Amino acid sequence: MSLDTYPLITVKALGESRDFFTRFLGMSLVFEADWVVMLARTGGGPIALGLMTANHPSRPPGPEAFDGKGMILTFQVEDAAAEHKRLLAAGAPIVYGLAEEPWGQRRLMLRDPSDILVDVVEQIEPAAGFWDKYISREPSDV
Repeated sequence: MSLDTYPLITVKALGESRDFFTRFLGMSLVFEADWVVMLARTGGGPIALGLMTANHPSRPPGPEAFDGKGMILTFQVEDAAAEHKRLLAAGAPIVYGLAEEPWGQRRLMLRDPSDILVDVVEQIEPAAGFWDKYISREPSDV
């Protein structure tokens, strides 16, 4: 059985969030109704993100809008510096500027109109020894 997996986020600003992901992150619209949109990566790949309103008719548990806490949606790119330049020129709402992190990422962050935090990440070589203190040398009992 082949399954696709994608987040479905209840948002407070459906149209504005749709426009944010298509304008700044190159996603394309796969399906749209007045209460839900499905977005794909450029090129029409599998659905990668679903957005819906709190008053959607399907009514699963927890239809409240996402409050912006506890989740980061990550887009991995080949060149974060180039994306940063492109996003600045496009007027994207950058909330964390381009930085090289010691754990091995060059990244920046955006926040969409529904408070979804979006991390744009390029994998790079971590600082020497950074991961040593976090990697267990002994098998865990878990």
